[in-house]
Amino acid sequence: MNLLEHIGKYTLLVKRSFSRPESHKVYYRRLVAEMELLGINSTGIVAIISFFMGAVITIQTAYNTESPLFPSYLIGLAARDAIILEFSSTIVALILAGKVGSNIASEIGTMRVTEQIDALEIMGVNSAAYLILPKIIALMILAPFLSMLSMVVGIFGGWIAGTAAGVVTTPDYIYGIQYVFIPYYITYSLIKSVVFAFIITTVSSYHGYYTRGGALEVGRSSTLAVVHSSVVILLFNLILTQLLLS
Repeated sequence: MNLLEHIGKYTLLVKRSFSRPESHKVYYRRLVAEMELLGINSTGIVAIISFFMGAVITIQTAYNTESPLFPSYLIGLAARDAIILEFSSTIVALILAGKVGSNIASEIGTMRVTEQIDALEIMGVNSAAYLILPKIIALMILAPFLSMLSMVVGIFGGWIAGTAAGVVTTPDYIYGIQYVFIPYYITYSLIKSVVFAFIITTVSSYHGYYTRGGALEVGRSSTLAVVHSSVVILLFNLILTQLLLS
């Protein structure tokens, strides 16, 4: 199957997923469940990784700016911009592609190979909208909150590590965090997180929905979902950066 065929099938599946729901009450219950499964259950791993990444960014910045020509508050400034501009959106999205994306692909793939999706179609249910749409909306709603959580925890981790290692004082770090702050950077990061959430859910759902065979193929679909989601996220990171920051 060539790339254009994959893109065509993916586009048709996304279009079908956004068709009008048969029962809003059922979709609302599924949306709430998906928000807990995909978003709330990811806060722990996002917080832990953000804390340590913020700490590493701060210490690495400190050890690479030891020149007396660089004031120490630049450590906080560099950590802030790295976390807000790139880490809290792109790196967190890549982490979610591994955790959430593989979960989505394996769940839908298992339903496909056990013919549960065929049963939904026989009952007249739009399986694409029933299974995929709640996942898309749930992660797109919660992705900005996960991104904001990552920013706060990452900057906090940088402060803890920087002061504990003695590479920056608390007043200098706080001054660097506040220095030449551009609020649009947060908007830019949140826009990216919403787009990446759409990519993770739709690409992973596509691989799960078109799984054929048995358990081995479900595993293969899960792996492909992570790989392809990550590649598309990096591609759109480049496109969005050019569009939003130029």
